[in-house]
Amino acid sequence: MTAQDRPTALAGNGRRAQLALFARNFFKHPRMLGSIIPSSSFLVRRLLARVDWQHARVIVEYGPGVGTITRELLHRMPPESTLVVLETNQEFVDFLQQSLPDPRLRVVQGSAETVQTELARLGLPAADYVLAGIPFSTMSATSRASVLTSSLDALSPQGAMLIYQFSSRVLPDLRRVFSDVECDFEPLNILPAKLYYCRP
Repeated sequence: MTAQDRPTALAGNGRRAQLALFARNFFKHPRMLGSIIPSSSFLVRRLLARVDWQHARVIVEYGPGVGTITRELLHRMPPESTLVVLETNQEFVDFLQQSLPDPRLRVVQGSAETVQTELARLGLPAADYVLAGIPFSTMSATSRASVLTSSLDALSPQGAMLIYQFSSRVLPDLRRVFSDVECDFEPLNILPAKLYYCRP
C-alpha cells in the first residue's frame, strides 16, 4: 500500500483504524498527543455540554487527531455553521479529509498559533468556540502563551475556549489570559481529564 492510498484504507476500517493511527502517532510524537488512545465518550459529552449550539456558527478545534471530537461536533452543529480544525500532523490531516467529507468542515494543516490568520483566509468571522486538547504542559512557556493569546484574540466577545488536559500546568496561564476560568473534571477517561471553560 502506498502512502497515498493509506488514508483511504484507514477511513474505510472504522474505529480500529482510528485507534491504530492514533497509537502509531503517539509513539512517534508522544509530546504532541499526550495519550495513547483518543478521548472517551464521557469526556466528549462533558466538554461539549457547555456549547450553546443555537449560537455556534464558527467553531475551531486544535489537534483533532483522528476526529473523535470532530465527529461529535459535526453531529451537533447547525447546518449553516463551520468547523475549522487545525492539525500539524499530515497523517491526521489526510485521514480527516478522507473520512469526514462534510461541507461544514475545513481541515487545515497548521498551528494553533495561526488561528486568526486561518479564519481570515477562510473568510470567517471570530470564533464562537475554540476547543483544545493539545498538551499545553509539554509546550514551552512562550508557545503556550502564544496559543492562548491567539485564541483569545480569535474569539468573539461572547465566545469561549474549552480545554481538556491531563495536567493542571496550564491553569495559571489560563487565569492570566482569560477573565473567567471555570474548572471541571472527568474521571472516566484514560487518563482522567481536567476541563477548563474560559471566557474573554
